[in-house]
Amino acid sequence: MVSNLATQLREGTSKSHSMAENVSFVKSFLGGVIDKESYKTMVGNLYFVYVAIEDAMEKNREHECIKPIFYQELNRRESLEQDLAFYYGDDWQSKVSPSAATKTYVDRINTISESKPELLVAHAYTRYLGDLSGGQILKKIAQRAMNLKGNDGLAFYDFTHIEDEQNFKQNYKAALDNLPIPADDTGKIIAEANVSFNLNMKMFQELEASFIKIFASMVINSIKSSLENFNIRKAETT
Repeated sequence: MVSNLATQLREGTSKSHSMAENVSFVKSFLGGVIDKESYKTMVGNLYFVYVAIEDAMEKNREHECIKPIFYQELNRRESLEQDLAFYYGDDWQSKVSPSAATKTYVDRINTISESKPELLVAHAYTRYLGDLSGGQILKKIAQRAMNLKGNDGLAFYDFTHIEDEQNFKQNYKAALDNLPIPADDTGKIIAEANVSFNLNMKMFQELEASFIKIFASMVINSIKSSLENFNIRKAETT
């Protein structure tokens, strides 16, 4: 069975993708304004999401819709553990916990893993192809914004077991197009991909308070700087 599932997923989630990119935390990230504490929290939340996805994919690896896209070289658990150790220390496990939105995300993955494993395709598509497509750009932004050296704290963005990311993406999309999915179920997978985008968006919305804090701090610092410069000029003229 050959379909154009990869194209349908891209087109069917374009609105959700755009909405996710317009969350304040994401916009500030893309603009190079990153609060390190918020970033650390994000890494922790992503860890729990990827553990859930990868455990679910492993559990259902022989399912006819999972087996063709079961690529362990995509797994992010180990890289996120490296990043968490960098940010929190070797005892990072005692310092991170899933946020409320993250728990909802994880619960959704666990539920469909048991009841409708084919819907895991939507979550794998949303996370992994997104990571492959924009990872290096986000890595450079994070590195510059937080003054990180080398790859410290940025292992998440590196797919060290994939030699040619562009070629891998093409093969992955081809695998999606060849999944034995009945036409009636295609719409369900696209709908689940939109659910995935929404769950990701809610995780990022939780971090907006930190963005507001950053913005307020920038405004306050700007005002203070202006007042200081004004006072200096005033002192020089008296």
